Amino acid sequence: MQAFRVLRRPPRASTLAMALCAALAFSSSHAQQGAPVAVQQGEQQSAAVLPGDDFYTFANGQWLAATEIPADRSGWSAAQALVDETNQRIVQLIDDASRQGQGDAKRVATYYGALMDEAGIEARGTAPLRPVLDKIAAIRDKAGLTQALGASLRADVDPLNATDFATENLFGVWIAQGFTDPDNYVPYLLQGGLGMPDRAFYLEENERMSRLRTAYQAHIAAMLKLAGFTEPEARAARVFELERKLAQAHGLREESSDVQKANNVWAGKDFAARAPGLDWKAFFQAAGLGKQKKFIVYHPQAIIGAAALVAEMPVQTWQDWLAFHTINQHTGALPKAFVDQRFDFYGRTLSGTPQLSPRWKRSLAALNAAMPEAVGKMYVDKYFPPAAKAKVQQMVANIVDAFHQRIDRLDWMAPATRHEAHAKLNVLYVGVGYPETWTTYGGLDVKPDDAFGNAWRAAQFHYKLELAKLGRKVDAKEWSMPPQLVNAVNMPMQNALNFPAAILQPPFFDPNGSDAVNYGAIGSVIGHEISHSFDNIGAEFDSKGRLRDWWTKADREHFAKAAQALVAQYSAYDAFPDLKLNGQLTLAENLADLAGLAAALDAYHASLGGKTSPETDRQFFLGYAQAWREKAREASLRNQVATDEHAPAQWRTYTVRNLDDWYKAFDVQAGQKLYLPPEARVRVW
Repeated sequence: MQAFRVLRRPPRASTLAMALCAALAFSSSHAQQGAPVAVQQGEQQSAAVLPGDDFYTFANGQWLAATEIPADRSGWSAAQALVDETNQRIVQLIDDASRQGQGDAKRVATYYGALMDEAGIEARGTAPLRPVLDKIAAIRDKAGLTQALGASLRADVDPLNATDFATENLFGVWIAQGFTDPDNYVPYLLQGGLGMPDRAFYLEENERMSRLRTAYQAHIAAMLKLAGFTEPEARAARVFELERKLAQAHGLREESSDVQKANNVWAGKDFAARAPGLDWKAFFQAAGLGKQKKFIVYHPQAIIGAAALVAEMPVQTWQDWLAFHTINQHTGALPKAFVDQRFDFYGRTLSGTPQLSPRWKRSLAALNAAMPEAVGKMYVDKYFPPAAKAKVQQMVANIVDAFHQRIDRLDWMAPATRHEAHAKLNVLYVGVGYPETWTTYGGLDVKPDDAFGNAWRAAQFHYKLELAKLGRKVDAKEWSMPPQLVNAVNMPMQNALNFPAAILQPPFFDPNGSDAVNYGAIGSVIGHEISHSFDNIGAEFDSKGRLRDWWTKADREHFAKAAQALVAQYSAYDAFPDLKLNGQLTLAENLADLAGLAAALDAYHASLGGKTSPETDRQFFLGYAQAWREKAREASLRNQVATDEHAPAQWRTYTVRNLDDWYKAFDVQAGQKLYLPPEARVRVW
């Protein structure tokens, strides 16, 4: 589960509009005036607020007052500045590769160059798109429709590692080890088919959602009109109604976090009886899954509902739906009118972003999504020295030790549960910087004058790579993030962590900086990811990554009670006068924030040999809070509260109110807004 996915990501738009580099851990990147904001020991804090009243503003008030959100962004943060710096480095590497690169480096430069060729893209118009749309138009019956729907599937979701459930394709496919079979890969099927972020956008009755539905239907019509379709408004109405029906069968976001509900093993032959309406044999054959005997159906009601709609809705409606989503997912390789229309809805209307990002940033985002590890290897070779990796690995070892000690101090945990908790830590794989085995892209055909074709082939290439895992043994050291991503992840079924190279720089990690700030910033990230192994989702998996109840009944009840206290704490926060945070939706991440920060503090104290002081602890907590500095537009923040498993940055920093040492470091007293009496402070690990 990602540590920092506080972005407000628009619906997935294939490799071209999905911002892997721009919609990173902390939302999209943008060049801000000046250099990235790094936390410096002794940096002046806001004098306008007491830390016990609003620790976030105390730590970040001056930055918040001086910072404006760039016009092409829905939000801005210190981490986004780091993303921008990383992007600038990558662009220079691409420029070098365009002149003297070989192999994958040359492919990277060619792919990027094709996207940057705006004149060529304009001259070709919709011609590259036409063969795909012609195939959709040639569908004559449900058999042809079934083949087209199956062929459109891609491995484009990741419910556990990335909490990414959104796909515009009919279903999302995820290839991973089985919930109860950690040695073998299995395909997971997830709900899909929507162009807006979540079912709530189709079904909730309020003024904002009603306005967004109207705007989205107009967006569908505009895209179809640009592509030359007749009667675009009538087609858009049919597409929207189909999506509304799909949304009715979708599960709630909170339900998607319950892996027990997701563990539905269906044999290939079961689909016809369990989800009638779709010729599943033909569908799976078209999807490259014809020989697969076992699936895990993550969202069974959505799968059942979609299959019924294939039978119920006219072929023409499905053709319009396929045509729209094909266009919508590939706008980055189409003329500017398509780009502008997509931004008008997803950027300006849905997220409140006033200005489109420059072409180079959008092209770089698409490149990172299409060839992530090729770009990552170029970045690591230039910018991630072995000394930085060694220092982070030592911090990881110290924080793992702190977790061992915290587990030993838990008076409520039974010996059997404690034994398995230690076992998970003992076999935990921690990847620092980059994967041990690199993906190569020799089989990807990249042409300098075919941006659309490059994107189409890259998506298929990735899908085939994922399908090729089926029938092989699971690689326990497989990475789910590329090195140039500013993020970190816990992969609960692999019992593994990834800390990409790009996050291992200021403001999170400075090899020459203060240990206090490093432990507060990257140390809390490390602790956060380790603690995901024991949160309400990670605790469902044992040391082998198997979905298994390894807790005693009393231990689970104690954990659940403490967790519900954190649910209540976060559900009491008001993002806006009319919108509260969802403590249940954000529970796993809030648990990880709390436990991770506590373990990082323990490890920092141990590194000092017991020579702690309020001053060093102040720097630790400020390092934590200042790494979270962020501003977001209202529309974007509202989307996050509604759909994201992560609480917004301001409220994530408030977890400090559960740690006794924070009160001592800042002399927080009863009566101040964040003060909690000792018995009300949530203590889990």
